[in-house]
Amino acid sequence: MNTAPPQIFSKTRKKARYLRAASLMKRGETATFLLDEMAEDLFERLAFLRHQPPQILLEGFDAQRFSQLPWQHENKIDETAATDFDAALPHKSQSYDLAISMNSLDTVNDLPGALIQMRELLKPGGLAMACFIGGQSLPKLRRAMHDAEADRPAARMHPLIDPRSCPQLLGRAGWMDPVVDSHRLTVRYSTLDRLVQDLREHALSNVLAKPAAPMTRIAMERARTAFLAQADEDGKVSETFEIITLTGRR
Repeated sequence: MNTAPPQIFSKTRKKARYLRAASLMKRGETATFLLDEMAEDLFERLAFLRHQPPQILLEGFDAQRFSQLPWQHENKIDETAATDFDAALPHKSQSYDLAISMNSLDTVNDLPGALIQMRELLKPGGLAMACFIGGQSLPKLRRAMHDAEADRPAARMHPLIDPRSCPQLLGRAGWMDPVVDSHRLTVRYSTLDRLVQDLREHALSNVLAKPAAPMTRIAMERARTAFLAQADEDGKVSETFEIITLTGRR
């Protein structure tokens, strides 16, 4: 009996989007507001917990920013080269006091398995933290994509995680003292193209294993029109990003 999880996301495409976003970031003047928001949220939680971990694992796009924290200067930090926790990480179990995943867990094929792997990497009492985009994100973009191809809707955006499902997932994965929080960030856009570019710069573009064919020029124009049809009185569209943060211990 095959119990392997369905391959919803492509590991190859996910790695490629990381590399593209990293290349854009090196050029400067790229959007980082979501990464900043995630990092700040995790920083504040660590400060509140007064957690001083000597052995730290970082995973996910731009997670290396944690290595720049002053309180980590004397700590040992491993930045995994694996694309995500879908892969077998080259680390021994019970090796870390803190495991952080940023902007990654929303596109793993086996989320329960990834959460188990995070817990397994921790020493007893170690802390796991993960931050990613949640299921209430980008409602206006989703509507615009649907309206652009109403006769034949295609999978233009991958499914996202509902925070209400997370407590049960953390319990199944054996996380102790699990906490699930979410908050929303509103960003205003004058064009659909700027939103799409922001997603690329944040490594949030589509990584479905079976992506739809590229949109035609006509369909793309319909999407732009449908997006701006949702604008406020000043002509800008207020789009929503939901950010989910998970914390727990081994």
